[in-house]
Amino acid sequence: MADITRRLGWRHLRGAPTAHVRHHRSGRLVHDGPGLSFWYRALTAALSEVPVDDRELAMTFHARTSDFQDVAVQATVTYRISDPALAAARLDFSVDPDTGVWRGAPLEQLATLLTETAQQHALDVLARTPLSAALVDGVAAVRERVAGGLAAEPRLPSTGIEVVAVRVVALRPEPEVERALRTPAREQIQQEADRATYERRAVAVERERAIAENELASQIELARREEQLVDQRGTNARREAEEHAAADAVRAGAEAARTVRLAEAEAQSARAVGEARAEAQAAWLRVHGEVDVATLRALTGTRLAENLPRIESVTVSPDVLTGLLAKLGDAAGGSSA
Repeated sequence: MADITRRLGWRHLRGAPTAHVRHHRSGRLVHDGPGLSFWYRALTAALSEVPVDDRELAMTFHARTSDFQDVAVQATVTYRISDPALAAARLDFSVDPDTGVWRGAPLEQLATLLTETAQQHALDVLARTPLSAALVDGVAAVRERVAGGLAAEPRLPSTGIEVVAVRVVALRPEPEVERALRTPAREQIQQEADRATYERRAVAVERERAIAENELASQIELARREEQLVDQRGTNARREAEEHAAADAVRAGAEAARTVRLAEAEAQSARAVGEARAEAQAAWLRVHGEVDVATLRALTGTRLAENLPRIESVTVSPDVLTGLLAKLGDAAGGSSA
């Protein structure tokens, strides 16, 4: 919108660089161009302001596919007014000289024209396309068809309109149909998720089985080694018992041999002692056999005296002493004879 100021019955217009201003005074074109700035009288001026910048027009409309399914088309058309004079002649871009506001709604008229044209071509291409194909390739097909249709539309160049670009944002079916179409994909995704879950569980079970088998194998190996250890301990104990028995047998044999040797030595000693005693007795008997009776008696008395109890005192009467002396005298006489 142009910037208009008032000064003592005069008006000053200052336009934007993206706005093409046309000033007619008394039916004659006085000013024509973008970004103008000039003074004018409101009573004699006829002003029009045509935007020349690129504008985005978003549109949404419904169409029906060949299988009678409703779809919503969301598109955006970028356009510009390439011929402001022609556009101002075909559409009402006049502005109020006092306020600078459009008297009509020219941009809405342009939007209606572009939307109806684009919708016509989109309906034409979707009416020959089934829903499944439209959802897969419909965006590109509708974009190409709408762009070609707008480029070939004669009303646009005659109005001074140039289409810069066409974009189709989305093609969406009805919510119920969209949910129905999503169901197989969701089920497939769920199946894939379930299969992945089952595979993970199977892998987990397989790993647990492998772990259990490893543990069982370890236990079996441990039991086998324990059995070997028990056998080895038994063998060692048996060997140790055999060695102890052999040692005991050797020790018993040595003890028996020593006992035999001791017995033999004792027997030999006893034999030698007996022989010595026998020889001494024989010698003693030989000696006594060679000695006279008086000597034997004296020895007998001596031996008897040795074996008699101790006598503290002896009282000898004269009669006894006389008899003993007499016997000793006889014995002495006999021995000298």
